[in-house]
Amino acid sequence: MRSELFSAENLEKEHSQPGLRLQNAKLLKAELNGEFLARTGSMVAYQGQVTFEALGSGGLGKFLKQKLTGEGVPLMRIRGNGDVFLADNAADIHLIDLEPGDALSINGANVLAFDSTLNYDIKMVGGVGMFSNAGLFNCVFSGHGRIAVTTKGTPVVLNVDQPTFVDPQAAIAWSASLQTGYHKAEQLGLGTLLGRTTGERFTMSFAGQGFVIVQPSEEPPGGATVPTGKSSSGGGILENIFDD
Repeated sequence: MRSELFSAENLEKEHSQPGLRLQNAKLLKAELNGEFLARTGSMVAYQGQVTFEALGSGGLGKFLKQKLTGEGVPLMRIRGNGDVFLADNAADIHLIDLEPGDALSINGANVLAFDSTLNYDIKMVGGVGMFSNAGLFNCVFSGHGRIAVTTKGTPVVLNVDQPTFVDPQAAIAWSASLQTGYHKAEQLGLGTLLGRTTGERFTMSFAGQGFVIVQPSEEPPGGATVPTGKSSSGGGILENIFDD
């Protein structure tokens, strides 16, 4: 049988060590010898002895956070020995390695999978959510391990070395140490009074030292269930009230 479909670039990539790796730009391969966590429903194929377990809320505090915020990532724990392939509607996939001391705030809709060694929690996004439909809370990851995130199109990584403003529906992740805020982008004028709009009524502002990952697409974030795990960075009202 002959076909370009069977070219080397489409054949399964093999590695000697377990972990999360890219099979291609839109497909994640987890060479599994233990466990990792992934977005519910993201598995497209697997080989070997593998089990899938839906995660609970992880304690009263996180159950209340999930109910009050509506944010997070619906997760499953994947265990066993074999190969697992994951994807999310053919979105582009990117790998990020966190080192001890790192903390990354990520839109829950863009989380695909991550090592179980990472800590994960829901944090309040300061000064932004109440003014937008982009969500008042975000997922914050910390610790040591690898995380796979998705983007709609090729993103740009902005270094926050000057005043930085991003559409809240396009900002998918940023350094958790950055200060976020609200910035009114559209100026009030005769056109506004007549019902005209630029479609850019406000943006997120970022200050401090770090980076912001921006995708070339504007869409509301998603999320549902909050799994176990804690992060020591950042914080918010709900964390103080409902901490485990």
